[in-house]
Amino acid sequence: MTSHQPPLWRRAVAELLGTALLVCIVVGSGIAAQQLSPNDVGLQLLQNSTATVLGLTVLILMFGPVSGAHFNPVVSLADWLLGRRSRTGLTLAELSTYVVAQMVGGIGGSVLANAMFEVGTSISTKDRATAGTLLGEVVATAGLVLLIFSLAATGRGILAAPAVGAYIGAAYWFTSSTSFANPAVTVGRIFSDTFAGIAPASVPGFVLAQLVGAAVGVGLLALLFPAASRMADDVVVPHPSQKDGS
Repeated sequence: MTSHQPPLWRRAVAELLGTALLVCIVVGSGIAAQQLSPNDVGLQLLQNSTATVLGLTVLILMFGPVSGAHFNPVVSLADWLLGRRSRTGLTLAELSTYVVAQMVGGIGGSVLANAMFEVGTSISTKDRATAGTLLGEVVATAGLVLLIFSLAATGRGILAAPAVGAYIGAAYWFTSSTSFANPAVTVGRIFSDTFAGIAPASVPGFVLAQLVGAAVGVGLLALLFPAASRMADDVVVPHPSQKDGS
């Protein structure tokens, strides 16, 4: 990041809040869907995915000007990796700070959603890891990384909010895993034994699949958009320069 970016502490707060609210939306809408439509899993998924599409779009618009609205360790990791040669994107210290903020936010968002619906915070027992769902996570994450960085590479980062929201909404349905595509969201969802939860035993496989998916996405990006690394500062959305400490 350049010296004209908002201070790191401010970006970390934005990443923590954004990730917390994202997980709160995913888990909270899952709980609401389960309560409103207890006998219709398809309708529950529709309700859950619709809330996530709308909420994620709003969160990117809200926090993007501060931190870029990554809300996702694999996006931050790809940003650091792609920006190393051109000295754009996150530094290693910034990457570490972003990932910690995202993980803490993910857990906090799950706890908040549980509290709002008075279901209590407990460890999920919902096993999700199968060969098919892990492949789904590779596909979902690869597509997400390719989308975000291709928009930045072609100067269309301003479209990231609706585009990312639309992609995740679609991936809820076309991937077998319902598109977690985010280690912070995955870890956060451990702490809610509800419709949106995931058992701890399923998490390592999901996170590994997400990392593989990110690598596939970066590889496709290098093939299709060789100049993408020069635009790492504009991921997920362009965040305007500010005076130091402002």
